[in-house]
Amino acid sequence: MTSSPAAPVPPATDPAFTPPTLGRRFGALVIDWVLCLLVANFFADPVRDGWAPVAVLIVEYGLFLGLFAQTPGMRITRLRCLDWSDGGRIGVPRALLRGLLLALVVPPLIMDGQRRGLHDRLTGAVIADAPRPTT
Repeated sequence: MTSSPAAPVPPATDPAFTPPTLGRRFGALVIDWVLCLLVANFFADPVRDGWAPVAVLIVEYGLFLGLFAQTPGMRITRLRCLDWSDGGRIGVPRALLRGLLLALVVPPLIMDGQRRGLHDRLTGAVIADAPRPTT
């Protein structure tokens, strides 16, 4: 008989929770931004229509964070976005709101001790390390 692994401790109640570095978070955002520019190129000129990549970023965050807890950039940098109180996914509506707040640029600049920006606190989210894949 094999024992199942212990359930993960939610970040809000985990005294050992250590937030990822700002460099990794910024790296994930840069990767996602480049992808958004490429996608926006299909239906608009991102240089002339500055709203297009921003709209793609909000939709990308809504779908990827809401459904998979990671954007492509977060997957590459081994990060994930979790619910602060239970450690689960934040869902599409909260992920869309988080993307919209992130697009305002100011919320990520106001961080607390767990490196949660205003956009994270308002949506009850936190960025955490993603587990390494087991082989």
